[in-house]
Amino acid sequence: MKVLVTGGLGFIGSHTVVELQNEGYQVVIIDNLSNSSLDVLKGIVAISGKTPIFEKLDLKDKVQVQTFFKQHQDIQGVIHFAASKAVGESVEKPLLYYENNINTLVYVLQELEKLNVSNFIFSSSCTVYAQADVMPITEGAPIKMAESPYGNTKQIGEEIIQDTCKVNAKIKAISLRYFNPIGAHESAIIGELPIGVPQNLIPYIMQTAAGIREELSVFGDDYPTIDGTCIRDYIHVVDVAKAHVIALQRLLKNKNTSNFEVFNLGTGTGSSVLEVIQAFEKVTNQKLNYKIVNRRSGDVVSAYADTTKANEVLGWKAQYNLEDAILSSWQWQKSLNAV
Repeated sequence: MKVLVTGGLGFIGSHTVVELQNEGYQVVIIDNLSNSSLDVLKGIVAISGKTPIFEKLDLKDKVQVQTFFKQHQDIQGVIHFAASKAVGESVEKPLLYYENNINTLVYVLQELEKLNVSNFIFSSSCTVYAQADVMPITEGAPIKMAESPYGNTKQIGEEIIQDTCKVNAKIKAISLRYFNPIGAHESAIIGELPIGVPQNLIPYIMQTAAGIREELSVFGDDYPTIDGTCIRDYIHVVDVAKAHVIALQRLLKNKNTSNFEVFNLGTGTGSSVLEVIQAFEKVTNQKLNYKIVNRRSGDVVSAYADTTKANEVLGWKAQYNLEDAILSSWQWQKSLNAV
């Protein structure tokens, strides 16, 4: 069974490709390499022993997308990761984010409407909730005005998919709203590899500890939280990857109760920035150089998941905790330093 993974050489995409291949799927990857590397493809092959089909393609090019789907009409499912994902950058470059995250989604859905089988998994985010009023956050929480253009692209993306499903019954879709994916594969062969200065906490911690960055900036210590720093739900990337396979199987087996479903992916536990730093220092037995700086535009105070629906309806549950994920990230960082 052939499955397309867009952005399949990215952080979550690459781990999902591994899990799909472990389950026996034939995977086709589309990636424009704007925030990834061909070395990741070698890593996928090294871990799984299988070589996915790879197409270097920019999904912003509508003609290229049309040509691709004409050549791969036997695709049974699509997992759509391809998108720009840095909150801070999206505030500075909103049009880049709207073009890359919205246009590409539309072009892929237009081609899926032409296929006989259209099972679609969307890489969404807890950013759709903005600053939720109640913790933990359920899938029924209000969708508020987004705090950033990135968050807005995820809200708009879900609306586009839902509107498409309403008028085209053969398209079945699941939107997975994940909280903060971190960690790396246990082999330390693939992991999070940001190009340039990391925008996310964990890779910045790792690069600071490895001496690549001088110090970590903690954006604000005056939030209304346990220690004044922002709280997030950090989930191991392998848990996230496995959820995509389970969601795809749900659609393939027609177990979905509607043709657009939504599930939160998280651990259900919130951790502050300072708690994450403390966890890093505990599992690695080394101190981290950090300083408190001003708040960053677009950050919400607190976000962690109610995972009841994913656990009971989807049949998925996170298997790893924060320390597991941090330790795997550190093993990955050390493997990069050894190269």
